[in-house]
Amino acid sequence: MLASDDENKPEITDNIVGITKWEKYRSERNGADQERKDFERFAHTILKVQDKVRRRSGALRIDRAQHAKALLAIDNAVLKVSEDLPDDLSVGHWQKGAELPVVLRLSNASGQHQPDSDRDLRGAALRVDTGAGVQDLLMTNFPVPHARDAEQFIAFASAMAGNRIVGVIKLVFAVGPREAIRMLRNVSGGTKRPVHSLTEESFWSRGAALWGDAGPVRYFIRPANSAAVKEGNTEVPDNPNYLRNEIAQLVSEGDASWEFCVQRFVNEEITPVEDAASEWPEDRSAPIVVAVLTVPEQDVTTLEAQDKAVQIDGLAFNPWNTRPEFRPLGNLNRARKAVYAASAAHRARKRFYEPVPLRNRIVTAVLERAFGLLNRWRPWYRLPHLLALLNLSLLRHQLRRENLIDREPVEPNPQATQPGNPTPEEAWDRRSFDGTQNDLGVPDMGKVKAVFGRNLPPDPRPDDINTPNPVEVSKQLLYRKSFIPATSLNVIAAAWIQFQVHDWVQHSRRKFGEDDIQVPMPEGETWKNTPKGKKETVMRISGDVPIGTSDDQKLTFENTVSHWWDGSEIYGSSLQKAARLRDGTGPMLRLEEGYLPENNLGMEVTGFNESWWLGLSALHTLFAREHNSVCDALRREYSTWSDERVYQTARLVISALIAKIHTAEWTPAILATPEIDVALNANWSGPGGAFTRMGLWLQEAHALRGIPETLPDHHNARYCLTEDFVTVYRLHPLLPDDYHIYDSATGGFREKLEFNDIQGIRTDEVMRRVGLSDVLYSMGNSHPGAITLHNYPRSLQHFTRTSPDLKTEIIDLSVVDLVRERSRGIPRYNKFRQGLHKSPIRRWEDITANSEDVRLLKDIYGSFDNVDTMVGLFAETPPPGFGFSDTAFRIFILMATRRLQSDRFLTVDFRPEIYSPLGIAWVQENTMTSIILRHFPEFASVLPTGQSAFAPWRPRQT
Repeated sequence: MLASDDENKPEITDNIVGITKWEKYRSERNGADQERKDFERFAHTILKVQDKVRRRSGALRIDRAQHAKALLAIDNAVLKVSEDLPDDLSVGHWQKGAELPVVLRLSNASGQHQPDSDRDLRGAALRVDTGAGVQDLLMTNFPVPHARDAEQFIAFASAMAGNRIVGVIKLVFAVGPREAIRMLRNVSGGTKRPVHSLTEESFWSRGAALWGDAGPVRYFIRPANSAAVKEGNTEVPDNPNYLRNEIAQLVSEGDASWEFCVQRFVNEEITPVEDAASEWPEDRSAPIVVAVLTVPEQDVTTLEAQDKAVQIDGLAFNPWNTRPEFRPLGNLNRARKAVYAASAAHRARKRFYEPVPLRNRIVTAVLERAFGLLNRWRPWYRLPHLLALLNLSLLRHQLRRENLIDREPVEPNPQATQPGNPTPEEAWDRRSFDGTQNDLGVPDMGKVKAVFGRNLPPDPRPDDINTPNPVEVSKQLLYRKSFIPATSLNVIAAAWIQFQVHDWVQHSRRKFGEDDIQVPMPEGETWKNTPKGKKETVMRISGDVPIGTSDDQKLTFENTVSHWWDGSEIYGSSLQKAARLRDGTGPMLRLEEGYLPENNLGMEVTGFNESWWLGLSALHTLFAREHNSVCDALRREYSTWSDERVYQTARLVISALIAKIHTAEWTPAILATPEIDVALNANWSGPGGAFTRMGLWLQEAHALRGIPETLPDHHNARYCLTEDFVTVYRLHPLLPDDYHIYDSATGGFREKLEFNDIQGIRTDEVMRRVGLSDVLYSMGNSHPGAITLHNYPRSLQHFTRTSPDLKTEIIDLSVVDLVRERSRGIPRYNKFRQGLHKSPIRRWEDITANSEDVRLLKDIYGSFDNVDTMVGLFAETPPPGFGFSDTAFRIFILMATRRLQSDRFLTVDFRPEIYSPLGIAWVQENTMTSIILRHFPEFASVLPTGQSAFAPWRPRQT
């Protein structure tokens, strides 16, 4: 009996933005954010399945995870819409009498190119030309999928990709015995039935889809002439390509056709949307013929037809390639958007998967527990050398698994899309300026305006932005009474980290004077917020611009530079800015007598010149000169290259060289321990030493090669830099307040300058007057400040800054640092360290052994749960040889390798074909020392021997 009219009339929409009631039900039940995390996990699993199938079949390349072998692939099929189509189904391009061009691909369902005679399901993929985009319709020749939802689908695909007996056991554990039996019966029922001809087969959609205001439908195609279907014959030809040959022969003799039908939604009990494995009974939801699909008579064996078939075989079909009013519904379909996209990207070498050896998974699981217990009473840096290295590797593994939180906004429900444009040809071998197309599978990942992620969940305390008063915190705990030097480093090291941070992170700030954060001054004190302003009882700080107004969006912020390690501080983050920095249309960066040009405000012109001072000017100038040296070398070696190719290759070389210097030179200089030296050099070059290599072979085999010889890996979270990363790189104590300038030729003293004399618009005049040679020599022979309490630069605590909109403000940068940390929801210090797998603070002395600092911390904060993270990081006693705390270091060991590992130009595309042989050699053979010597050979006798150029230089004898 058919359903009544009332039963067949569902409610269509639930709100004004077009989210259906079925989608809202899903959001309230499961949550879009949790589904997004699940789907990313599923996407990673499908890459694993593809790799398993490739290795099992012996194929040389990655193919589709399913439906690998095409049986028919043509682009001239037609859907003729019925003249009798009900009015409410006449939606969009499905109009009565319309003829819709179709690309059709019929296939075997297996991920292997196996014989047609093997037991298998068959699939039909239709790409319908709507006149305003496409609609992909995907179907299989069994009425329902074996999986109720995405979790079951991925569990089954993963289990069955390897050994079938082992796979059945895995499936039982994954979904339970009852569901495993049902799924296996479903698949067996669909595959054991012989298929004699594709024209005799019906193909059903995988779950439901929206059909405009008519609500959900399931669709299928069935033979147009059902009387032609053969019955009773259980034998199939013993020919590996009999189905392919049969359909080719059939369409060479005449047209082939199927009816395209839909079934209407009745209710969740009879026609469930979320449970894809429940069949919609035809006696309760009668099929309605919407159109007839026709394959016209043709010869599909010609060379032209075969070329066309190859092109179609390369298409990435996805049910979400459609118009919004026809978007898929149900959990299984929602997952297909991410999973199919990942699979297609993997097949096109735009996304990568590298299997983790079984021994690594077992050893890691066992040793993580063992070292977790050991670290309760003995931290990693107090262990013997080899155990310490293994401990660090295990800690990084745990941090990757638990401390990468993607904050990119989630669409409330997956939205319909269209097939992406082909990757621009130039994107394959050059970096974009705005960070797009670095990950070719997710082109927007890490671009300018991508949001900051998190390593720890945000801990908003909006009522505590001024508690305790950050001005008092700064005065009592940060103010530099006397300079505390870091004697193992030079000031070039201090300038270097700011040089890097400007490439990595920059929040978008509100204009000063518009909705400022107001910090009350202590009783009896005032502050002038602008040079000509009046004294006020509040300090005004320009706030960050959040991405929205919801509670979650208020704690999510965009990066105004790209997240990639791409040298944007030199080259700029947009094509327009980069063009202005070049010397005409040639490959060189514009220099004036070897120095950066000035703009009309007196500021040096480079990729990023905010918070500008002499140390930054020195490094920007040095690397602009180095870029031009690379260009000269490339021109000599490759005389036929265009200027654009020379420029883009030089960009790649300089960006990679900077990443290498930071990884293998700067970091071991500031974290001066044997374990860090080995670990960081191993990041770039692979480890040395038989015992170290054996340990990594057991625990993390990928680390044996050095990151540039591995494949990109985002570790199950979109690549981005994080708010917590920004927090631990607040290293302003490195900057001295006073700078002594020496003559680099004689070593003689020239003059003493204060920080305010060498920053902002004063910088260029000092640079040109003193000269880059004397600036580098002077900074090489001076120490930066130690990263500790009571060592914040005085010059930055009353600092006149000109914002990009040319407004001038007076700030106490130490207060700004504290306020920004609190307003961004960074957990306070005790929760921060616990989130990074350190033991909680149980007494004040757990933070620092300095009794006077303990007293001050108690007086100011009252509870150690209130201590600001920046203050705690400065107070914490660092491991021996470290320039900063072990807590901050944990963010570093997670994010340092991530910045390399995620970037294809530092992994799979770090190769001579992209960089040129000369470019690869330039990166591998050069260091900070060799760069300085190339431009200043007279420094050969003063640069440190056996150490990096960030160690103190030898002064010339006067």
